[in-house]
Amino acid sequence: MLYIGCHLSYSKGYEAMGRQALDIDANTFAFFTRNPRGGSAKAIAPDDAAKLRDILAEKNFGKLVAHAPYTMNPCAADPNIRRFAREAMADDLVRMEFVPGNYYNFHPGSHVKQGTEIGIQLITEQLNECLTEEQSTTVLLETMAGKGSEMGRTFEEIQAIIDGVQLKDKLGVCFDTCHVWDAGYDIVGSLESVLEEFDRIIGIERLKAVHLNDSKNPIGSHKDRHEIIGSGNIGAEALIRVINHPALKNLPFILETPNDIDGYAKEIKFLRENYSE
Repeated sequence: MLYIGCHLSYSKGYEAMGRQALDIDANTFAFFTRNPRGGSAKAIAPDDAAKLRDILAEKNFGKLVAHAPYTMNPCAADPNIRRFAREAMADDLVRMEFVPGNYYNFHPGSHVKQGTEIGIQLITEQLNECLTEEQSTTVLLETMAGKGSEMGRTFEEIQAIIDGVQLKDKLGVCFDTCHVWDAGYDIVGSLESVLEEFDRIIGIERLKAVHLNDSKNPIGSHKDRHEIIGSGNIGAEALIRVINHPALKNLPFILETPNDIDGYAKEIKFLRENYSE
């Protein structure tokens, strides 16, 4: 089954996100756990969360892919920024239990001239402090484009972070098509070999979700600029191969293209028309 959706706003609550997803024929979606450019988090009404859980169960939704705020940098040089990242992640994982059993995706962060070894060390320290045996949420490290001192630009960096984490069963990876393309992985001409490399370095079983985006940039540009499906340098044909690849078919696919809700509905319709059961 194709589980496809997009980022939806939490401003009107959980149930509203579920109903908006149904309106655009989505059966998964992403949402920010708190202000994506700040740090504040809206209070959760338990009855509202319960209504969303009912929708997810009744309509056979795939896993949701919640997203940490962009301001969360676990490997920042500034200890106050790291403190916010730690507190935000710990709080978000508590909040995620209102919709248990789903995914929490985050950007590994930027080491800010400290070097990749320090970056990896700081990220693993945060994960070891925040992950608990009791949580039902799987935390996803997102593959990144590698702009500046951004961590997670290679599969090796992602695996190095995983290696340092104690509760490895609570970790997975979110594969962003724009990011891996911009990082230099040729998912257009050689998707199979890219996934084989992922499997060899990380293990395909850790790949839990896909951010399905086209890219404004040529391969290896390290810029991270998303584009509408079919309007970028990856192209619709390559992204159709992604959603139909046997290793990926049943994962949640989240659109993060520069679109409004009507644009997302059109992309979802297009992808459903090009999906092979």
